Amino acid sequence: MRYSSAALDALIDEFAKLPGIGRKTAQRLSMYMLHEPRVEAEKLASALLEVKDKVIRCSICQNITDVGVDPCALCTSKARDRSVICVVESPVDMFAFEKTGYYKGLYHVLHGVISPLDGIGPDDIKVRELLARLSGGESAEVKEIVLALNPTIEGETTSIYLTRLIKPLGITMTKIARGIPVGAELEFIDEATLSRAMEGRTAV
Repeated sequence: MRYSSAALDALIDEFAKLPGIGRKTAQRLSMYMLHEPRVEAEKLASALLEVKDKVIRCSICQNITDVGVDPCALCTSKARDRSVICVVESPVDMFAFEKTGYYKGLYHVLHGVISPLDGIGPDDIKVRELLARLSGGESAEVKEIVLALNPTIEGETTSIYLTRLIKPLGITMTKIARGIPVGAELEFIDEATLSRAMEGRTAV
């Protein structure tokens, strides 16, 4: 359905481009914003622009951080266990583990997984940056790499690839335990299950 307002139709089109947002939800969001005071629309627009202008990737772990805070707070924290790096697919997976309060090590965010069918290879994700960490200043401290990738074919392919690269360096490689359903996304798993998965990680 198209409305008599081109501006409203354009807003619906933009909302509909967001992941998980169908046309009907986009219409509801647009109608909501239409009836909100202008100041609320300005806050939303400002927040969107600030995210694009001020959010960058940490030069070490590739997690998101703000301009002027690089390396990020987790990488510079003296309270973190620097002997362990947990490798995750995306920042939301890292946030999921942080919510558990169990894991106290460092992270590395790949920003994707190897997926030949989609044309995504090792050079398209942050593998090179991880290897640089293991051959640079952190190399002497790192004793274990925890592979915490989603239990999908692509996640398993990426885990196997990383294991072949890193295991010869003498670093222990482990995977989180599979109390997590196959095909599930880590960001939607409850904290207790994630904690048990991290606690029961196995050697690879």
